Amino acid sequence: MTGPSGVAMDAQLCSEIDLAGFRDASHALLAHQVPPDEVHWLTLHETAPELFTGPADSEEAPLRSISKAATALVPASFLRLCEVVVLHREAGRFDLLYRLLWRLVHEPALRNDPIDPDMLLAQQMAQAVRRDIHKMKAFVRFRPVADDERPGELLHVAWFEPVHHITEAVAPWFARRFGNLYWAILTPERSVRWDGGQLLFGPGGRREDAPRPDQGEQPWLTYYQSIFDPARLKLQAMRHELPRQYWPDLPEAQLIDRLAADAAQRSATMLDEPAQPTRRRLPRALDGDPVVTVHADHIHSLAELKAATMRCRECPIGEFATQSVTGEGRLHAPLMLVGEQPGEQEDLRGHPFVGPAGQLLDRALAAAGIDREAVFVSNAVKHFKFELRGQRRIHKSPTQREQAACQHWLEDEIALVQPQALVALGATAARALVGHAVPVMAERGHWLEREDGLRVLITLHPSALLRLQADEREAAFAAFVQDLKKASVVLAA
Repeated sequence: MTGPSGVAMDAQLCSEIDLAGFRDASHALLAHQVPPDEVHWLTLHETAPELFTGPADSEEAPLRSISKAATALVPASFLRLCEVVVLHREAGRFDLLYRLLWRLVHEPALRNDPIDPDMLLAQQMAQAVRRDIHKMKAFVRFRPVADDERPGELLHVAWFEPVHHITEAVAPWFARRFGNLYWAILTPERSVRWDGGQLLFGPGGRREDAPRPDQGEQPWLTYYQSIFDPARLKLQAMRHELPRQYWPDLPEAQLIDRLAADAAQRSATMLDEPAQPTRRRLPRALDGDPVVTVHADHIHSLAELKAATMRCRECPIGEFATQSVTGEGRLHAPLMLVGEQPGEQEDLRGHPFVGPAGQLLDRALAAAGIDREAVFVSNAVKHFKFELRGQRRIHKSPTQREQAACQHWLEDEIALVQPQALVALGATAARALVGHAVPVMAERGHWLEREDGLRVLITLHPSALLRLQADEREAAFAAFVQDLKKASVVLAA
C-alpha cells in the first residue's frame, strides 16, 4: 500500500473492539482523503507506535490538505452495523468497514445496492456475531463455588468459549438477567465478574480455572431427561442449534448421545402402547360454607391441613413444588390476609411471606399499626408454580383451574382460623375469596362481602410494588399502607 508521499499509513486501535478509536481514526483519514487501500489497521497486540504512522525507518508522511476533506454523512444503519461487525474475529473487519465508509461517502448509490459484495460480507459478519451472542446467552452454565471475597456467599462461575470478541458486549445482559447473584464468566480472551453493582473485566482464563460438575446439577439432568421427547427428535436441527463445540460446558450434553441412540426404540414402544383416556383434573364442587368444606376434607387442625396439602395432586403444581405452604398465625385471629401463591423462598423454607414480598408486607403492616403476630397470613394456592429457565425457577401465575382446585384448602383454613374479616392481596386472592373476578385497581381499599357474610378488603399484592420503578414505589407504598389501615379497625374492635 502507498499513502501520501508514497508511504503506507497505519491506523492504531487500542483493542480488538475499539469502536470509538475506529470512528475517530476513520474521521481523520476521511477528512484527509486517505483512500482505503492506503491504510493498514492495527490493534493493540500489533506493533505501531502512533495512531497514524509510517515505516519506522522513514520520515513521517504528511497528511493531505484539510481543504480536500470529505464530509462523512452515512446512514444510521451503517453505524449500527459497525457496532456489531467490530466484534467479529476476522482480522480484516476494520479494513472492510473503512472501505464501506469511504464508498458510502463517494458512492451514494451504494446505500441502495442490496447485493454489493462488501455490504453483503459485512452483514454476514454481523449475523455471525449475533448468532455467537445468542449462543453465549443460551449455553452459559453457572456452577456455584465459595466466594473468597465474601465469606458465606456463593460465586457462580461459568466457562465459555465464544467464537468472536463478544464478552464485553454481552456482559450487561447477564448483569440484568442475574443481577441478584454474584457471578463470573471466564473465556480464553476476556473474563467478566459481577459484584452486585458493577461489571469488572479482566484478562482471559483457562478451562481449568472454572469449577467442575457437582451433585447440584443432578435435578437439572433428571428434569432434562424427563422432558426429552424421542418422537420429536431431529438430529440435524439439534446439531445446528447445539453444535458439539458447546457440549463440554453443558451438563445435559452427556445425556444427548444416549437419549438419541434410544430414541427410535422409545418411539416404537410408545406407539405400541394402547391408547389411554384423557384424565382431566376437575376442581371439586364446593358447598360455599367453610365449615361444611372442612368437615368434608376431614381436617381438624392446621397440622392436618399441612399434611393433606403435601399429598395433594388435584392440579399439576404440587408434583413439582418442594412442599406445600399453608398459612401461619394464631387461630381465631380477627384478620386473615390471603396472597396469591408461595414464592421460591416460601417454597424452600415452608413458610408464607418470608421472601422479598413478605418483607415489604411486614413493613407495611408495621406502618399501618398492625402486629403481624396478631393476624393470620396465607395464600390462595398452596404450592409454588414456576417455569424453568436454565437452572432458575421463575414465578408463574396459577391458572383459574389451578386456583379452583386449591379453593377447598383455603376454605378449610378459613374454617379453622374463623377470622372476622379477610384481606385479599391481589387479583388471584380476590377471586378465591369473593368467588368471581375483581378489578383490583378499581376496588382497592373497598370492602366486599362473601356469600358466608365475611367481609373482604381488596388491595394489591406487595410483589406488585416491587415491580414498580424506583421513583413510583414511595407513593405506591403509602397507598398500600392506607389500604391496610382500613383493615386495622377490625383489630381495634
